[in-house]
This record gives sequence, structure tokens and C-alpha cells, in this order.
Amino acid sequence: MEPETALFTRDLPVRNEFRTVLDETSYQAAPDDWLIAVTDVVGSRKAIADGKYKAVNMAGVAMISALMNALGTQEVPFIFGGDGAAIICAPSDRAVVEKTMAETVVWVLEDLGLTLRAALVPVAVVRAEGLDVLVQATRVSDAVNNYAFRGGGLSRAEALMKAGQYGVAPAAPGSKPDLSGLSCRWSPISSDGESIVSIIIEAGEHGEQEFPAKAARLLELAGMALRNAGSPMPKDGPPIGWPPKGLDLEARAMPSRTSLTRRRISVYLSTLFAWFVFKTGVSVAGFNPKRYKEFTSLNTDYRKFQDGLRITVSLGDARLKKLSEFLENERKAKNLRYGLCVQDSAILTCYVPSVTSDAHFHFLDGAGGGYAQAAENMRA
Repeated sequence: MEPETALFTRDLPVRNEFRTVLDETSYQAAPDDWLIAVTDVVGSRKAIADGKYKAVNMAGVAMISALMNALGTQEVPFIFGGDGAAIICAPSDRAVVEKTMAETVVWVLEDLGLTLRAALVPVAVVRAEGLDVLVQATRVSDAVNNYAFRGGGLSRAEALMKAGQYGVAPAAPGSKPDLSGLSCRWSPISSDGESIVSIIIEAGEHGEQEFPAKAARLLELAGMALRNAGSPMPKDGPPIGWPPKGLDLEARAMPSRTSLTRRRISVYLSTLFAWFVFKTGVSVAGFNPKRYKEFTSLNTDYRKFQDGLRITVSLGDARLKKLSEFLENERKAKNLRYGLCVQDSAILTCYVPSVTSDAHFHFLDGAGGGYAQAAENMRA
């Protein structure tokens, strides 16, 4: 029987242009009996400063990939926040979602050495506080949709989680969800003479009505106004090196039927073969490396919306100065709140259900703090 979550998701109207996330009329309300599943890594900024940025991002993506595997569908409204993630789900899927989250918490602690908070917050709870959970589907390629959220419900759910409410208790030690397809093989993404900039903006004290126009202006300044425009990803795909820096993390995500050493060897050999295929461009068993890399760029979430705009963009000094001046002027006018993190490169964490399908998902964040640091800077 197909999950109720998937049926709702499939019926969402799909918009073709990212800028429609700024149009309040293009959203649909989540049903009142639905749930908000949220996670975040405790102490993520310190972990990133200690060089664990790949592990932090993998912990954030883990819930998304594990839930898609557990529910048997990719039709799940989700958003990745760098050091955590959120999805909404139907009450009929609660048992599967709660079990998977509990197992993910244990895996993140035991294999990544990080503490993952997790909570399941009823949509009705945030609605009772005058907030809402509104969702929109936006097409990023012919194979993948991303999702935008507004109404303040997801942000409130995160706050309730951090306050210790609606928490999901960890599963038994040694528990592990199905993380098939979770990987981080690509090399860091950078552009000569440019910085990778992670930006979060939200409406300020005076700016609720003005916010769509201000956000649209930011997209213009960042070169992101049109579909698939402004991505820091190369159009022909991200760089690949060997051995990948995420080799150990991917081995830890594999099913634990064999020892970690055997899993490391397996990933070592499979990534060597993948590196050869990408370098030579040879198609193998229905896998077209050129097409796969092109869809990797298309299927990357470098811009998203959750009660505010979140983008990661590659900027030269002049454009960064102009964009920063715009943000600071709008902050002083109390039209916007913003946080910004400038770094040398970006990293990808990936969920690939099948290498022969175009429906693979790629989650982008800055390698020097990314959205977690931008959020901290906004609060400061």
C-alpha cells in the first residue's frame, strides 16, 4: 500500500520557476492531522570548526534518505538545512517515520560521533499558536522536485525540538536505518577568484509586505532569478577525485552485514571504478556518466525557501560587495534580517536511489560553516 504522504505530495501543483516560492498563493496547506519531523546536529558549528563538515552534512541528509528508503518512495516534502532537515508526513506513516528517526539518531551518534536531536511535532500544535505549514513543489529538473515551506510552522517545530518538546527517543544501541544511496563522493566545489557564499534572509520588523520584492532583488543580485540560474555547480557536473574524502562516512552508511573494514574496502574499490568511468566517459551497464553529472548539477538544492530565502552562490569580490551592501541597507531599514557566511568551497552530500535513474538528490552547503554559520550570524 502506497504511503499517504506520497499521495499528498504527488497531488501538489508543481511550479516551474523558483521565484514562485515568493508567491504566497502558490502554496498548499498541510492537513491538520499531519506531523513535522525535524532534526539538527547539536554543536554543529564546533564540529564544522573541528573539520567534521562532511559528517555534519551527512547527519543532516541521513533523515531524508532514511525516510525515503523506509517509506519506499521519494515523494516526500523535505528540506535540508545544513546541520539538520525537516519533512512533513501523514499520521498513517508516523510509526515508520518515528522508528526511522530513532534509528538515525543512534547511527549518527555511534558512527559519526555527533548528537542528533529529533522531534515529531503535530501540525495542529503550531497552528494553535497562529502559525501554519504551507508547502510548494518546485521543479528543478525533469526528474526531481524540491519543496518550499512558509507559514512559520517548520521554524516553530525546530524551536520546540530545541526546547526539549516532542522529542523522538533514540532506538536501542546498535540500531541503524536503511541508508542505501547515501554518499558524499564528489570533491569540494570552488571557482577561481570567487567565494562560496551561504545566505539566509527573512522578513524584518517592517518588511513582511516588502519581503517578496526584496527577496526577488537578492535573487537578481545573485544571478538566480531564472530557472537553474546562478548555481555554483559547474553545468557539466561537479569535480571528482580519488580516493574521495567521504570514503569512511559512506562505508559507515552501508548495511552492517560485514565488518567496517570490509565495507571500507568495498567503497574503496567501487569509488575507484566510478572515478575511472567518469574520467573516461565510458557508459557501463546503462550508466551514462555525462548525463549523470549533468543531472547532478540540475538536481542540487543550491536555493531553497523555509520561512525565508536560503541560497548558496559563487561570487566575485565586486558582486559580493554589492550584494552585502544591499543586505546591510535593508537590515538597517528593518526590512530584512540576514546571515551570511563566506567560504572557499562548497560540498555535496548525495542520495542516489539508483545510478541508472535521473532521480538522484544532491544537497549543497558551504564547507566553512554554510547555513549553520549564516544562521548564527543572523541571530548575532
